[in-house]
Amino acid sequence: MKPLQPLLQVRKLAKYYGRRVGCEQVSFDLYPGEVICVAGESGSGKSTLLNTLAFQLQLDGGSVSYRLRDRGLTDLATLPDATLRELWRTDWGFVRQNPRDGLRMRVSAGANIGERLMAIGERHYGAIRSTALGWLARVEIDAERLDDPPTSFSGGMQQRLQIARNLVTEPRLVFMDEPTAGLDVSVQARFLDLLRKLVAELQIAVILVTHDLAVARLLAHRLIVMKNGRIVESGLTDQLLDDPQHPYTQLLVSSVLAT
Repeated sequence: MKPLQPLLQVRKLAKYYGRRVGCEQVSFDLYPGEVICVAGESGSGKSTLLNTLAFQLQLDGGSVSYRLRDRGLTDLATLPDATLRELWRTDWGFVRQNPRDGLRMRVSAGANIGERLMAIGERHYGAIRSTALGWLARVEIDAERLDDPPTSFSGGMQQRLQIARNLVTEPRLVFMDEPTAGLDVSVQARFLDLLRKLVAELQIAVILVTHDLAVARLLAHRLIVMKNGRIVESGLTDQLLDDPQHPYTQLLVSSVLAT
């Protein structure tokens, strides 16, 4: 059997804000269908890492390579802007902590989903509407809400709609920034179950940032723990959480157990 090759390869990634370290010496591989969680306290560098990986921030050192469909593993810094925009339309998604930042709030739920389909060339109104209806069902939103604007949705529904908007083109890689942070505890469990099911069904690779280790345990295959912009420990999620080796990871885990 041919060995699995990484979808994303990160080597010695660095990002600085003047003299302050955002992240540095970050290296890891992400494989197709794998979920990696990046955890740490506020200011640990996890959000900077996520946005640099997604080329929302310019990297200051190291490299990020992605396995393109037509040419294999390619350094993203060498790609023209047009190719990066094409990746965002097709192969990548980004789920924001605040769904209002990831949705167009003044158009309908159906238009939010259909817009991404149109960006990849779909023009048949009936097909777009049918696909949008199908995705509303997959994220557990009533079909009658298709023409309603997201402003009329609850926070949990907005976040589920943002998931549908991102996954409708079946991307291979999705970045997620604290997707449960703004949800009520009563809504989180249902949302996480839905998210885990969709990621597994579509075999999407995910880089997930969270401060919530319970979310990491439920969703992630591997866990990366960051402190002061550097990786202090990484490994299989359950193994790392059950037997943390680094003092900082031990402190994070013990703080969760104490609550």
